[in-house]
Amino acid sequence: MLMTWLSIFPFIVVIIIAMKTKLVIPGLTAGLLTASFIYKPGLIIGLQQFYEFIMTGLKDENNVKIVLFLYMFTGLIGLMKYTGGIKGFVQVASSKINSKKGALFLTWVSTLGTFSAPSFRIVTVAPIMKALLNKVKITPQELGFVIETTATPVIVLMPIATAFVGYMSSVVQLSLKAEGIEGDGYRYFLQSIPYNFFSISILLIGFYLSFFHHRKTPATDAGNVEKKLDDQWEDCHPAVAKDLPTKPMNLLIPLGGVILLTLLLTYWSGYKKGFTSLIKAFIEADVLDAMVFALLTTVLLTFIFYLFQRFSLKDLVTYFIEGGNEMMPVIVLLTVVWGLAASTEALGFSSFVTSNLDWIPTLFVPPVLFLVGAFISYFIGSSWGTWGILMPLGISLGYSTGADLPVVIGAVFASGTFGAFASPLSDNTNTVARILQLNPMTYAKFKLGPALLAAGLAAAGYFVISFVI
Repeated sequence: MLMTWLSIFPFIVVIIIAMKTKLVIPGLTAGLLTASFIYKPGLIIGLQQFYEFIMTGLKDENNVKIVLFLYMFTGLIGLMKYTGGIKGFVQVASSKINSKKGALFLTWVSTLGTFSAPSFRIVTVAPIMKALLNKVKITPQELGFVIETTATPVIVLMPIATAFVGYMSSVVQLSLKAEGIEGDGYRYFLQSIPYNFFSISILLIGFYLSFFHHRKTPATDAGNVEKKLDDQWEDCHPAVAKDLPTKPMNLLIPLGGVILLTLLLTYWSGYKKGFTSLIKAFIEADVLDAMVFALLTTVLLTFIFYLFQRFSLKDLVTYFIEGGNEMMPVIVLLTVVWGLAASTEALGFSSFVTSNLDWIPTLFVPPVLFLVGAFISYFIGSSWGTWGILMPLGISLGYSTGADLPVVIGAVFASGTFGAFASPLSDNTNTVARILQLNPMTYAKFKLGPALLAAGLAAAGYFVISFVI
């Protein structure tokens, strides 16, 4: 009984340290160390248990596939940068647009080809928008808002071919396992997509503000408090540096290849299991395997494609590795999250929730989880960190109170999306601010109003759906 009560302390430590330091990994590490010493009191055996919890996650085959996918994906982006694919796309696209509506339309439509990861989308689209700022009557902060509206909020709703799918399915699967619930993490993720009410709300608000809202006052550069905006897009980010070549096909062909192969191999995976219906084949497919295989194949073919253009093999390998290494902080984050999930299972966290929190009315579980998660994610600036912290608690609480699990999972994902969009500490906020020469704090304040409106709509939606279901 004492052990189950103590199982809540690692989560308390995680939240306090993460919000105090505004860093996710130290908070998660502190929580895992706390869990290790609770489970095995003593300096040496506690540290040994910490190691064993870490290794538990790394021994899982699916977790290794997720790490491989993330590393190869960012490595492929590194190749696109070096070979001028991103710079070429920016140059071609910026030369075609001459109006505000055209710029906004391009921003929304380009989501179809750049939804793989928020960072990739931002470094592909933001330089285009920067090149257009002196052509169109729109402020840098308004463009930044539209870019971010179509980044993380869109990507978390995509079921395949993104850097998020593997991680989101993984945290759900680990939490289900800890609770002893039979089910597939990816399938629960699919079922939760319609319940990511924050993403849906901010997309609707962003679309309205982009195409139907007319300002009563002229556009100003209130978000640009540091210096007059320079519309020179080259060198605003390493992906569009002046010394890089300009080859748009070096982005379009690999990116189109990985998306097409992922779709084909996902369908083929389900088809081999005897499901001929397109939708059923996709649902029953081994999506992670298909994504990893499609990406691996694309990377190999991309190397050959670039070699035919006389790029140095040595340089290609170097930039692929450098690109992959940019994902190392995320891989460390994943490793600690997996270890923390193993520790909560060992400490009997699910038993604690079931025994002591089942009195909470089902009606309140999704909205409260969303609001708590949104608060945490705003102050740590990380969607992935928030999901890693909150998903085990959310699924345990949802299961013990009888709440609908897809709704609960959707609420947790929505809460992390709020922080990634609205927080001044978010990587997305700071990357957009750097490219568009905005003050990050002023820009974050500019976004906060629409973000809070979307959060309010989401919270109300969770109350309503919980009442109905």
